[in-house]
Amino acid sequence: MPSNGNDGANSLKGMITVSQVARILGVHPNTVRNWSDRGILKTYRLGHRRDRRFNLEDVNQLLTIEQAYVPEPAREQEQLLKRSRILG
Repeated sequence: MPSNGNDGANSLKGMITVSQVARILGVHPNTVRNWSDRGILKTYRLGHRRDRRFNLEDVNQLLTIEQAYVPEPAREQEQLLKRSRILG
């Protein structure tokens, strides 16, 4: 059956789940939910369960802002910590 363009598929393009956002930002899913509740990250609610979805562009913007405010020595320490977790 051909689509009439009202199936909602286009409106979900670029939308990601709580778990996907958490992986991208390197935080726990509950942190993403908390940021959503506090208005730090814009949320779109879908369906009768009101599942959260996030625009990938919004997440990337938050990631860019977050990286801009992390001092360089802290970034180096973070990278060393990540490496030690991988190797350890």
